Amino acid sequence: MPSLFPDALQPMRLHKPLSSTSALAGVLLLALGGCAVGPDYLEPISNLMNFHSVDAVASRAATASAPQLDSWWEGFNDPELTRIIDRALAQNLDLAAALARVEQARAAAGGAGAQLLPSFDLSSQARRQKQSLESPTGAIAHNLPGYHRYQSLYDVGVAASWEIDLFGGLRRAADAATAEAVAAEAARLGTRISVAADAADAYLRIRGDQVRIGVANDQVATNTRLLDLVQRRFAQGLATDREVAQAEALLAGTRASLQPLRIDLEGQLNRLDVLMAVQPGTYASTLSDTATIPSAPNIASTAPTEVLRRRPDIIAAERRLAASSARIGVAISDYYPKFSLAGLLGFESSVSDHLFRGATFQPQGLLGLRWRLFDFGKVDAEVAMAKGAEAEALARYRQSVLHAAEDVENAFTALIQLEQHVQDLEREVAALRRARDLSQEAYQGGVIPLIDSLDTNRQLLMAQDALVDARTNVARAAVSAFRALGGGWSSDTAALSEVANARND
Repeated sequence: MPSLFPDALQPMRLHKPLSSTSALAGVLLLALGGCAVGPDYLEPISNLMNFHSVDAVASRAATASAPQLDSWWEGFNDPELTRIIDRALAQNLDLAAALARVEQARAAAGGAGAQLLPSFDLSSQARRQKQSLESPTGAIAHNLPGYHRYQSLYDVGVAASWEIDLFGGLRRAADAATAEAVAAEAARLGTRISVAADAADAYLRIRGDQVRIGVANDQVATNTRLLDLVQRRFAQGLATDREVAQAEALLAGTRASLQPLRIDLEGQLNRLDVLMAVQPGTYASTLSDTATIPSAPNIASTAPTEVLRRRPDIIAAERRLAASSARIGVAISDYYPKFSLAGLLGFESSVSDHLFRGATFQPQGLLGLRWRLFDFGKVDAEVAMAKGAEAEALARYRQSVLHAAEDVENAFTALIQLEQHVQDLEREVAALRRARDLSQEAYQGGVIPLIDSLDTNRQLLMAQDALVDARTNVARAAVSAFRALGGGWSSDTAALSEVANARND
């Protein structure tokens, strides 16, 4: 089977670290060419095959249209679900933290870009001092005519400095910071997807628990009537004490099934409140107990390339790979000399009234050179570290692609199989409901023993509970599928434009 990742995606191998002589020979070539040192980044291409579960999903969606991925929760046609997800996306604290990380990354990118430009500083000071007569200067100067111990000095000036990015190290650093900023934005979108999916999952579990509690309560009422029937027959001498005990045990067992459901219901209500950034018991507890489980919407079949384009975790991993590639250039740039220019236009005088005169004008200029000629392998080590970081980022990108494919396949398979499971359980419940009614009539007529009627009731309760649980899991599997496809953020948002533009630069 061909590899998902072509050989071109292997980590870029650079030549051996440059010696000082080789670097000196390359200075003029790089200066004339205006190139940035280090590898030029190429976005990796993943040769994913089509999802093997996509045909089943496509046939499932043939009867109705699928909702838009950016607002997939509206496909459940449940206004309460839509309201909850909208509130979670507006208030969730994980999203607030992710947005703060985006702002930090953008600021870092802005700072890295500013390193390419000169900086200007305005400085001014006024100094007044009393000279010590026993200091080296005062001991000599106080014998001179006109010496005064009280001295003043005034200066004002504008300074400028600029590191000339001759070999592109600063440009590579700016590229890396920009890529990290886009990765942070993609991570925020990933958090948005998770928040929407988690809120939907909690809501669906709440509705499932509520329906399962309703089923158990109905069965409690049925078993209560059955116990009453047995007790009346016992009073008439038509039933035994053992049959009364069996009916009581069935009723107690049905009641005992309620406590775990109520525990899970309370936990999901609290989970939902936390997702909406409020204290547990604020919003979710107001959800009506009269509930139904929303039907899972159809899901449009999606090509792997579309999943790779939409999945924020893949976008973030690819941008981190780009950043690590740029950092190789940053490290390699230390093999070459760094030039800087500095200048000062200022005035200095001991008399404030004479400050702005030709005689007090003192301009300064500086051309700086810094070259790490002998550092005992420090630059070599930094380049090796940068290469290793790129290889790690490439492996993580590949892993993200494979996990995305795994998520989609698992979600599609679970959705299709659970829907078939629901159909089988519906047939089982219908058959057991008929069997229960017939067994109760047969017991009252004395045709069958009580144990047969009780066993039918027990089987019916288990099948009804399993059916409700399966319906809940179908809806939850649809949510997992939308999450796996990267649904939950709009392709029309500024965020996508920013991400797409940055990836194409």
